[in-house]
Amino acid sequence: MTLPVLGVDIGGSGVKGAPVDLATAEFTAERYRLVTPQPATPEAVTATFAEVVQQFTTDGAIGCTFPGIVQHGVIRSAANMDKSWVGTDAAEIFSAAVGRPVIVLNDADAAGLAEARFGAARDRDGVVLVLTFGTGIGSALFNDGELVPNTEFGHLQFEGAAAEAYAAAAVREREELSWEDWGQRVNRYLHHLELLFTPDRFVIGGGVSRKFDKFAAMLDVHAEVVAAGLRNQAGIIGAALVAAGHEPAPS
Repeated sequence: MTLPVLGVDIGGSGVKGAPVDLATAEFTAERYRLVTPQPATPEAVTATFAEVVQQFTTDGAIGCTFPGIVQHGVIRSAANMDKSWVGTDAAEIFSAAVGRPVIVLNDADAAGLAEARFGAARDRDGVVLVLTFGTGIGSALFNDGELVPNTEFGHLQFEGAAAEAYAAAAVREREELSWEDWGQRVNRYLHHLELLFTPDRFVIGGGVSRKFDKFAAMLDVHAEVVAAGLRNQAGIIGAALVAAGHEPAPS
């Protein structure tokens, strides 16, 4: 019997965690979520992270995602968090806060690793691009199953700004776009990515994956486009995979 591993997913709007049975990719307890503090400083987010961890009685290392570039546990970008994160050793301060080793990785990379192990990118050769649509747009690029870490394609310049300012899920809500209108924006963005990277499959993740049928008809790229198999749970599962050593920590 394998013991559950705790995964925590830090996002621009929420910090959520759950223990994961890595034999089945299922949560062994109900997910616990807190609102991301504002401003989302290292001190405030660390306190929120620790509160989430305290809800569960797991042992061993913890996997934790962060919405930005993460290199050897150090935060290198923080577009949707407080800029004081840049240069912060998140792995060190999280570990000190909870008294256990914490492995930190990019949130979309974590979701991609989970999809590659259990979901819509499993056993897929060629180029697969996992995109997470939420407060921003995260990306995880795979070539024959190997992750290219920290791609951050949501920050490509597109339509005069960062792509996530045009097509993130938060933009749909903020601008009160219909699913069809937002889907047309996503389609233009996917065409741009297809021009640059020629993927064989796009995997659409984040909370919008539950509503995939509402905008899928707007997507007409050459690549196959599918909803994430693990929906919005992928980040937690991917973080747990890395913490357990089933996947190497991207850097």
